Amino acid sequence: MVTTRMMKRLACASLLAVLAACGSAPVGPGFYRVERGDTLSKIARSNRQSVQSIVRWNNLTNPDSIEVGQVLRVTPPGNGAAAGSTGGGGGAIRSSGAGSASASSAPRPAPADNAPTSAPASTISLAWPADGTVIRRFDGGNSKGIDISAAAGTPVIAAAPGTVVYAGNGLRGYGNLLIIKHNAEYLTAYAHNRVLLVKEGQSVTRGEKIAEMGDTDTDRVMLHFELRYQGRSIDPSRALPPR
Repeated sequence: MVTTRMMKRLACASLLAVLAACGSAPVGPGFYRVERGDTLSKIARSNRQSVQSIVRWNNLTNPDSIEVGQVLRVTPPGNGAAAGSTGGGGGAIRSSGAGSASASSAPRPAPADNAPTSAPASTISLAWPADGTVIRRFDGGNSKGIDISAAAGTPVIAAAPGTVVYAGNGLRGYGNLLIIKHNAEYLTAYAHNRVLLVKEGQSVTRGEKIAEMGDTDTDRVMLHFELRYQGRSIDPSRALPPR
């Protein structure tokens, strides 16, 4: 029913929440996936560690910008659970909402390659999602992806095979948006489309036309393209072939 679909869209408060909900894979012992409402100090207290330790173990450059769905190491690398001092003020997640950090009573360390680092433990190869000019690149802060400019109606294609887990316009700032889940770790997002050509639950192949470029919820015709690894944004240009 239309009413049900609208309620579903309104329940998605932010793109981060949708990506985290759609793409979260289970995390290993000694790790924690950030939930809405968490702060770094809250996570540190719940796991009896210091904020400084969690910042160091996860190579966080900005403790104030942890994201919903991000996986954090909460025990020392290569060691068992170690009690640490309670940290001071930590970074609040940019999306609002209630949430709580679930503490593990006796966390065990997981293999180091499960920890989120600047380079993902696994890789994905992407096709360019559209022809055009890259007018904005990923910076991890204000830009969570890349922006590609071209004429209205330019085909937008699936960058890799997968399943459409979101198709709609209920997320403010993204216009007509598609999110494709490629596996347990990777998602891609395609925003500001003029028209969407696939539906939620539909399987798509690499290179398949999924939308047409547009300017919904933005001031110029472009495709905003994001790549997410374990719920956190990473630079998609690293997985794209050179142009």
